[in-house]
Amino acid sequence: MTFENDPNQKTGILSRHRNSLLAAVFGLGVAGAMVGNFVIAPSVTPAFAQSQPAPAVQPFGFADIVQKVRPAVVSIKVKTETSAADDGNGNGDQGADGAPVNPFEFFFNGPGAGNGMHGRPRKQFGMALGSGFFISADGYIVTNNHVVDHATEVDVVTDAGKTYTAKVIGVDPKTDLALLKVKDDGGNFPFVELESQHEPRVGDWVLAVGNPYGLGGTVTAGIVSARGRDLNNSTYNDFLQIDAPVNRGNSGGPTFDLSGRVIGVNTAIYSPSGGSIGIGFAIPAETVARVVSQLKADGKVTRGYIGVQIQPITPDIADSIGLKPASGALIAEVTKNGPAAKAGLQTGEAITAVNGKSVADPRELARAIADIKPGETAELTVWNNGKQESVKVETAKLPGDKQMAEADSTQDDGGRASVAGLGLQLAPAATVAGAGKAGVVVTDVDPDGAAAETLRPGDVILDVAGKPVSNVQEVRQILSEARADSKRTVLLRIHNDDGTHFVALPVGKA
Repeated sequence: MTFENDPNQKTGILSRHRNSLLAAVFGLGVAGAMVGNFVIAPSVTPAFAQSQPAPAVQPFGFADIVQKVRPAVVSIKVKTETSAADDGNGNGDQGADGAPVNPFEFFFNGPGAGNGMHGRPRKQFGMALGSGFFISADGYIVTNNHVVDHATEVDVVTDAGKTYTAKVIGVDPKTDLALLKVKDDGGNFPFVELESQHEPRVGDWVLAVGNPYGLGGTVTAGIVSARGRDLNNSTYNDFLQIDAPVNRGNSGGPTFDLSGRVIGVNTAIYSPSGGSIGIGFAIPAETVARVVSQLKADGKVTRGYIGVQIQPITPDIADSIGLKPASGALIAEVTKNGPAAKAGLQTGEAITAVNGKSVADPRELARAIADIKPGETAELTVWNNGKQESVKVETAKLPGDKQMAEADSTQDDGGRASVAGLGLQLAPAATVAGAGKAGVVVTDVDPDGAAAETLRPGDVILDVAGKPVSNVQEVRQILSEARADSKRTVLLRIHNDDGTHFVALPVGKA
């Protein structure tokens, strides 16, 4: 019997058929089934569709480190005495447009710092803000010298908000470090330690903690972006460069590694505008430990001294004296009656090591000598006349900074003569007013000559290839001998506004 003309019956058959297919498919999906020679595996419900909650993922962060070290970091409020030369807000190093004169800005002033009046030719008082950190439970605090410089009163505010009056134990302007002390609070001050086991590497994470703009304890993160930076010819510091944002008020604050140890003290930023552009500089922990130890013991830092004026050894200079590789420091001048003079050191010699440790340049030599206590003996490795020798020098105490005004080199036309092939006009120093009696004076330099990149008018040539000269003929003779020996350069010892130093001069053609 057919029901083709009965739509209800047809629909019922189709419906039952569809339900059977769905049930079969459902059964296959749940349990699996054999179809011919093929096995249909049971389906697996995806993890994201399961009813159980997914485990929480802990994000990377610095909160645990910050929680550990932040109580040891303090804000420093300094009452300072300002002079009429300042601008009344403690920013005496700024130009008229408000931008720092030196782009390496030593930062410590906060907003509204200072409340003196402009134009008063009398002493005024201002307020400066900085940062610091406890290094011991009994209240010793490290900060920058420029934070407490000229301070009449120093207050320290802890992370918990408690205020203490601090005493300046000692300062070291050469490294810009200062040591403070607050009254012992039962030996319970939270403190942090200086990193002494591992040197920071370029690329390591760091945290800078401080008091920027007087806002209170603030934390920023970044990496060590460079090492061994030299700022403003700082002889005794080898700065770390970090890209953690730091600003005014961060000065004296610590930079931490991920173990919570201090790897540096924030001291400067590169800032054409006065604000952070992401380039900061910190005094390395090694320097901090050495300086703080002396400040704590003596209230000052005493450095060794041997009495030489030194300069870098360029490849040309190294070639002139037969030294390979081009490293160490060249003695440009020996202080009369100084330790080096007493030990027999002479100009033109190169110092390549101190107590068996190589020195790459004058800064390394200066730091190595400075670390030797006055009265102790330094064994110097010296390159002299093509051979290496050892010289022992008893160090003295580094004298205070003194700057001598130099006389102007007024020139006249008397006694001038040219040096063929170099584009030089020379005259005996004795014939040029203000040039002294020794050597010959450079009176003119041809900008297209071989000597144009080495000498300038006013330079006084004292020695050529280690031989003193007093007239142009002696210079010509020595150059001629150098050409005959197939030398490319000769070493000149010259004196100018930059002091006494050596330069390598191409000998040119006869």
